[in-house]
Amino acid sequence: MFKLVNQHMKSLFVFTFLFAVIFGVFAQESASSFQGISRFATPAEVKAWDIDVRPDFKGLPKGSGSVEKGQEIWEGRCASCHGTFGESNSVFTPIVGGVTSKDIEIGRVASLTDPKQPQRTTFMKVATISSLYDYIYRAMPWNAPRSMSADDTFAVLAYLLNLVEIVPDDFTLSDQNIAEIQKKMPNRNGMTQDHGLWRLNDKPDVHAKACMNNCAQEVKVTSFLPDYARNAHGNLQDQNRIFGPYRGVDTTNGSPKSIPTSIASSVVAEKNQDPSVLFRSNTCAACHAQNTKIVGPSLESIKSKYATQANAIDTLSAKVKNGGSGVWGQIPMPANNLPDADIKKIVTWILTGH
Repeated sequence: MFKLVNQHMKSLFVFTFLFAVIFGVFAQESASSFQGISRFATPAEVKAWDIDVRPDFKGLPKGSGSVEKGQEIWEGRCASCHGTFGESNSVFTPIVGGVTSKDIEIGRVASLTDPKQPQRTTFMKVATISSLYDYIYRAMPWNAPRSMSADDTFAVLAYLLNLVEIVPDDFTLSDQNIAEIQKKMPNRNGMTQDHGLWRLNDKPDVHAKACMNNCAQEVKVTSFLPDYARNAHGNLQDQNRIFGPYRGVDTTNGSPKSIPTSIASSVVAEKNQDPSVLFRSNTCAACHAQNTKIVGPSLESIKSKYATQANAIDTLSAKVKNGGSGVWGQIPMPANNLPDADIKKIVTWILTGH
């Protein structure tokens, strides 16, 4: 059986190689024959997309950031969703918690197998510090991904490492010392590398001994939320996604039904006219729902508080633009860089419904 698979893989490789050569020739011919239709990506364009950081730190940009600077960035741009100390469970699962000094010493987080552990945090699970850097750099903060520099990312990661007590208060993380910090990751030995996906030159596991024992005779694939968690952050149907084939399901009852939504192109076309689309497309719905408090107050609560006040639209527009905290609790709302006209549209829609 293995010989047959091996022969098949060789044939597949030869076919793939020939296809790549033929396609490459065709692509070059197309680029030269059909002017104005296509072109090769420039080195700068490739570099802009090529931002992944591997576990061996290939792709890691040069830079550095201190714990102190990271705390400043964190409190201004991250704490509203993750909590001041990375412990919040209000919006996303906690990043910090469940890790001991013994875990850091041996590289295995003991509480992962403890049935009494209430929540698995990021630092309990992740094995490679490169994964943390990569994700923060490409996806955070929630409302402005790719807006942080390499130095900002090093600083935020340094602050998180300090919260887990991996590095001291006066530490500065950089591309020069990050490999040393990898040796202190609490669950660094919790990921197996004994498989072909990690060993790039390894042979495929065609026998699958690891997963072909004691198999279930009948498999039923299900997906559900427990009752206590269904509506934890407000009705998902009120927090409509602007991309993809479905809006959020109705999480106020036990039998949700997906509701089709318009395709992304029509949403983009409406973006400049419809304030509700502006509201959703600029991630306002991540913190505010129509009738339920999520991170910030509900839209109905905002309307009830401000609608009858003089100059309410101008007052709220300034709050949205500049950010702040204290009126609805201690969790801060970050400043927003939307055009003033768009902010005014959103605020007017919240207060008047149109």
